Amino acid sequence: MKFNHIVFVFVALTAQAFAQASAPKASASKTPAPKGHLVIIGGGARPEAVMKKIIALAGGEKARMLIVPMASSEMLETAKAQREQLLKLGVSNVDFIICDSVSANADSNIAKINAATGVFFSGGDQNRLMAALRGTKALEAIWNVYRKGGVLSGTSAGAAVQSHIMLTGDEAISKDTVNAYSMVRKGNIVTADGFGFVRSVIIDQHFVKRKRQNRLLTLVLEHPELVGVGIDEATCIIVKPNNTFEVLGDATVQIFDARKAKNIRTDKSGNLAADDVRLSILPSGATYALPTPTKGR
Repeated sequence: MKFNHIVFVFVALTAQAFAQASAPKASASKTPAPKGHLVIIGGGARPEAVMKKIIALAGGEKARMLIVPMASSEMLETAKAQREQLLKLGVSNVDFIICDSVSANADSNIAKINAATGVFFSGGDQNRLMAALRGTKALEAIWNVYRKGGVLSGTSAGAAVQSHIMLTGDEAISKDTVNAYSMVRKGNIVTADGFGFVRSVIIDQHFVKRKRQNRLLTLVLEHPELVGVGIDEATCIIVKPNNTFEVLGDATVQIFDARKAKNIRTDKSGNLAADDVRLSILPSGATYALPTPTKGR
């Protein structure tokens, strides 16, 4: 009886091992890269050439644009004003949603997003926009617009939310309300998770106009694997499916790159220092190859 029992166990284990070896392996394929474009505007005026580019990427005359104004403190007024600009530029199908984190899951809002070929995030406070959309069905639907080939655009706060690490606008150490971002010190710049449409960079806006070099440089030295992209007003970057971007607009884009920097360190006061940080200043028409994106959507 013992011998028969041993044989039975051996046969059962052998059959189980054969079944496991023969079973199809789980797919290890990566999520396909989005087919759409990002048009990320640094705030200020929205030049006609930039807006026309958004429209063209969204389908031209057939574009179906959706405005998402929840960063604004005057959401309805902002939505109406931006809708009027798009209508004047020849888009006949322009809609908007106004929601909070609960109503963002409503079927009516999801239907509007699903119908869009282009989404525009207004300026204001990026924290308000994140509070309204983070973790909602609406955000997932917006992601699907991008995955399928649509264009996602935004200005000012609507630009800040597009990178994975998002500037909140706050400082943790400096309490100088007159001279913002007056130091390059570890732990001073407060961040949160953004939407992460572009993951290999940190986006800053109103860059030269509001002298924001110190805050972006701080974050680049704290996250040297990421590239800092400071977009000035009336200027945008157009991020393409091939992981490059083109500059378009009236001013410039500054690139802070510490990926090959040496001896990144802090002094006794916490001031950040480094050798060989690379700076590039890109005018309209210039192109730039982004780093390989980190894992994510």
